[in-house]
Amino acid sequence: MQRKAYVPGVAALLAALLAGCTGGSDDGGTTDDSNPGDTSTATAAPQPGKYASLPEPCGAVSHSTLDSLLPGIKQITDPDQRENAYAGEATQTFNTDRKVGCRWKVPATSATDHLLVDFERVVSYDNAVSDDSQAEQLFSKKEVAADLPEPTATESAADDAASPSAAPSNASPSASPSSASPPSSSPSSPASSPSSTATSTDLQPRVLTDLGDEAFLDDELSSSGSTAKQRTVTVAFRTSNVIVTIEYMEQPTTVGVVPDSEEMQDRAQKLAAQLAESLAG
Repeated sequence: MQRKAYVPGVAALLAALLAGCTGGSDDGGTTDDSNPGDTSTATAAPQPGKYASLPEPCGAVSHSTLDSLLPGIKQITDPDQRENAYAGEATQTFNTDRKVGCRWKVPATSATDHLLVDFERVVSYDNAVSDDSQAEQLFSKKEVAADLPEPTATESAADDAASPSAAPSNASPSASPSSASPPSSSPSSPASSPSSTATSTDLQPRVLTDLGDEAFLDDELSSSGSTAKQRTVTVAFRTSNVIVTIEYMEQPTTVGVVPDSEEMQDRAQKLAAQLAESLAG
């Protein structure tokens, strides 16, 4: 009798143990070994950049702007040649979905002007890095490569006083009208009208604070003494995941003539502002 009573008890114990080991596995529910914290690591992928395409570069600059940047166009008498000068030449690229550009070269009686406009759309292939963040990193490298000088205290206080939209801020508040510098008697275009107030500090390479998400301007003058000095003004800016670079170069035909820094910077910045506005629209 004792043996008969013992055997069913053992069987019941074994059945209970087996049920405990396999419980929850048949119905697809969460077992005790599951980690409830796993859901916290499943974060959403970064949002793509604002821009999924790029503008047609040779059509991005208006004829009136090209007239300002490339004065030689107006000196072309042949209509077909003038139209070709306006059309520009697309730069070579292997992927027009990611990078496009256009260049213009127009000689004039006093100088030869070059213009390059480049658009780059940045796409991140890292699921943890957004397109905007990737573009920001690339733009930072571009700015470092430009080797801009450290800003002075005056520049920081003026908040980019050389910007085309900024009012002249070089006159001393205590200066009387009679002590102010007289305006230049030589004619000047609207693009270079602030030339009487700009200083070398205002015109040095610098970060721009009112263009796109971030921007900078570089200004280089060739050091060659045997030929006319060539000046190259570069304005680069980033808006979301697109980086825009403008290179504006002028080389006078006469030795000893130096291209006007303020005039070239002003023209290049105005073009940059127009491109930024067209992208925003």
